Amino acid sequence: MENVSESQHQEDHKEHGAIAVSHFHTHSIPLDMEDIERDWDKPIAEAGIAAKASVIVRVGLLDLSAGTGSFRVREMMHRIAYPLGVHVRADVNLTDIEAACTDGKDRITEVIDLPSTGVNTERIWLLEHFADWFSVNLGEESMYHVQPEVSQGLMQHLDAKDASQVSADLSKQLRKEEKEEKASSRPGQDAVLDALEDASRHVDPGDPRAHQLHVHETDWSQSAMAQSLAARAADEQVREAEQAAEQSAETRRTPASNAMESDFPDHTAESSDKPSRLRGAKATKATKAANRKPPKEYAEHFDHLDNASGANGNGGRGITVRQAHQRLDMIEHRKPLYSPAFAGLASAIACASFVFLLGGGPYDMVGAFVGAGLGHWLRRLLFKRHLNQFFVTFVCVALAALACTGTLRLIGLFDPIALQHDTAYIGAMLFVIPGFPLITSGLDMAKIDFPSGIQRLAYFLCIVLMATLAGWMVASIVHLNPTGFEPLGLNVWVNGALRFVFAFLGVWGFSIMFNSPQRMCLVAATIGAITDTLRLEIVDHGVPAEAGAFIGALLAGLLATAWRSSVRKGWLAPHFGYPRICLTVPSIVIMVPGLYMYQAMFHLGSFDTLTALDWAFKAFMVIICLPIGLAMARVITDKSWRYDI
Repeated sequence: MENVSESQHQEDHKEHGAIAVSHFHTHSIPLDMEDIERDWDKPIAEAGIAAKASVIVRVGLLDLSAGTGSFRVREMMHRIAYPLGVHVRADVNLTDIEAACTDGKDRITEVIDLPSTGVNTERIWLLEHFADWFSVNLGEESMYHVQPEVSQGLMQHLDAKDASQVSADLSKQLRKEEKEEKASSRPGQDAVLDALEDASRHVDPGDPRAHQLHVHETDWSQSAMAQSLAARAADEQVREAEQAAEQSAETRRTPASNAMESDFPDHTAESSDKPSRLRGAKATKATKAANRKPPKEYAEHFDHLDNASGANGNGGRGITVRQAHQRLDMIEHRKPLYSPAFAGLASAIACASFVFLLGGGPYDMVGAFVGAGLGHWLRRLLFKRHLNQFFVTFVCVALAALACTGTLRLIGLFDPIALQHDTAYIGAMLFVIPGFPLITSGLDMAKIDFPSGIQRLAYFLCIVLMATLAGWMVASIVHLNPTGFEPLGLNVWVNGALRFVFAFLGVWGFSIMFNSPQRMCLVAATIGAITDTLRLEIVDHGVPAEAGAFIGALLAGLLATAWRSSVRKGWLAPHFGYPRICLTVPSIVIMVPGLYMYQAMFHLGSFDTLTALDWAFKAFMVIICLPIGLAMARVITDKSWRYDI
């Protein structure tokens, strides 16, 4: 009996030890280390380099885990580091970051890695709001969002399931308050001027009262002008004071802060050469935006700003290390927006739409709908258990292909024509195409970041290899012969309209799979419907498929940039300010030639090497044109991409 209890005690001890080891060996430096913990409740601007680096690098880690490219991860880390006076030198790869941080006095190097990679566009969007919230609270100007109040309020409601709706409500209330403020800004002057104008219409020019009205109107105009000049003089005094403070801060700024500015070409040499009065005006604008009162309904969300520590010298605005990590905790641990069942439905709609765009008919779409829906539903369930991605890909593609084939065989009992649709199962497996790693690999290479770009491309090829291998094995077992889709013979206008509809649905479905909020899904779907329909139409008119892919990706990039610019200029509501990558990648994923890649693997498995190489090179040419088109759009519209500095 003692032996049994002793062995049980040893087993319990081993299990406890295993749990302790698994908890101890995390993928980043623990936040309970002494040099971080002692600054936990300090204003982050006063904290040590370890506490500052913990926030900077963690933001990069969360952005990397969301699937974005290394250039965006670096930019996000620099945006967090800049208001802290910290310079960051980071090497970012597919699943790891090595960052050296210095504040001009101390330095620290932190290395973190991810156990896996994935895509979460909602997290990318929330981190942009976090960066603006962080910058504004440390006295800097918001970069991506025109109204920082939206970011401020959103950071207080990260526990809400639909953060997009919270953002929309905040934006609506802010715009309503702005309209009311404008309407009530000069009620007395407007009323008097309107009365004078109405009276002057009804008075005869020869009447002595006309001269009296003219005198009163002139006196009022002069009084209004005097008030305007006085207000302008007051603004000039405030501007001069802020300019002096800014110049004083610049003299104290460390070389690390000056080096930081080189990472933002839009704000570097050009902005440093501007006259000081423009910098003062910019500071005044930022101060007014930061001091703008929030809507009454949401006023309590901003109380923490007035009570924050003012030790960092930004007029009482600041946050502690604890507050920063609390919000990052909430962003990291947010649950997916959609259940596995709804995500499976979105996958089914996306792949069925994909099949139509490839030339498939109703039976092909039904088979792809069933197969892709079950496949992605199972993939979500397996990913929740943290199983190996390549194993999950193989199993889910095999299930999707079998479900699609089984559905068509079942329909074939009633209509034998369904048995001839042997190509539909290829569309059922297209939900596993890793579009984000493919596109971001090309963008990283365009930024001369070859280590990250090559790693992402290798990951894409591994996923595609496992998917096509699983599909080929199923086809060999059930004796399928994918020869292509039969022409539908539709009218040109009907075909174009249906392409637009199914391109919209396809991009919407892929956006859901990327965990995009519904508003973001609809914007991406609109861009994708326009660009993919145009691509297919010009290909039908003789343009090579490779050129069509380039034009489609280029247009998608330009439309996404136009959307962001419209938000920045106030033409669209501020809560529509989505990251470009969250709009462009879903809109062009549907252009990835999954059919070509599978045909290459199918013929390779049949040892028809010449045909396999033909399909492989066709796929390769289209694949490289997609990121090139997006990169070209960024070069045209973004100075930081246009110049190598």
